[in-house]
Amino acid sequence: MRARRLRRLQIVVCQMLCFAAIIGVWQWQTATGAASAFLYGSPAGVADALVAAGRDGSLWTDFRTTALETLAGFALGNVIGTTLGLLLWYSRFVSHVLQPFILALGSIPIIALAPITIIWFGTGFASKVAMSTLSVVVVSIIIAYKGALGVDPDQINLMLSLRARRSQVFRLLVVPASMTDIFAGLKLTVGFALVGAIVGEFMSSTQGLGHEIFKSGSLYAISAVFAELVATVFLALVLSGVVTRVERLLLPWRHDLS
Repeated sequence: MRARRLRRLQIVVCQMLCFAAIIGVWQWQTATGAASAFLYGSPAGVADALVAAGRDGSLWTDFRTTALETLAGFALGNVIGTTLGLLLWYSRFVSHVLQPFILALGSIPIIALAPITIIWFGTGFASKVAMSTLSVVVVSIIIAYKGALGVDPDQINLMLSLRARRSQVFRLLVVPASMTDIFAGLKLTVGFALVGAIVGEFMSSTQGLGHEIFKSGSLYAISAVFAELVATVFLALVLSGVVTRVERLLLPWRHDLS
């Protein structure tokens, strides 16, 4: 346990040193004129933009808006996708019939769906949630289905030999055994949900981190763009941390063995 904590501390220290080195080189390059602050921004400019946005309250409003859109799309996409993916375990025939349709939906660039979602759901909150959900659902279906297929067939046959119904096999074996893959999918789809929300805000919005990134980019305010990107990355890290925490609570043995 002590060795594990020491290793984690070493990793964190190395990460902080790498981050500090990047920021230091970036600031030095722009301060000395080796790199144009107009084109590349500067850490000082990013900090000033964050402080200004925090003081006038726009940062918190945009952060809250994007966070709610991302959370709603993340939850809805994963609930739908995971449920469908697990249910496909019941029938290989149905899964083979639906496979090309699922892959076709997954192959569509999410930005190409933006005009349709705006027409169907309007320009408000619902269209951003729809974009976020569509970014998540296909990945969630595939990961959950692969997790269900990965269940040990000997265990399934053992339960069937003991006269367990398929519904019992599904509930007592397939679903719990798929949780490792499902949580891996949750960690992956956090980023997808955020991307979907940001793309939706690019297309039509009056607030949100995506809206501010688009507006600042249009004005060539590079430091402001980086400031909004910092807030976006922070949001992604917070959501990923929440998923990891829930995984630790529900699957503690995975981390005990790592």
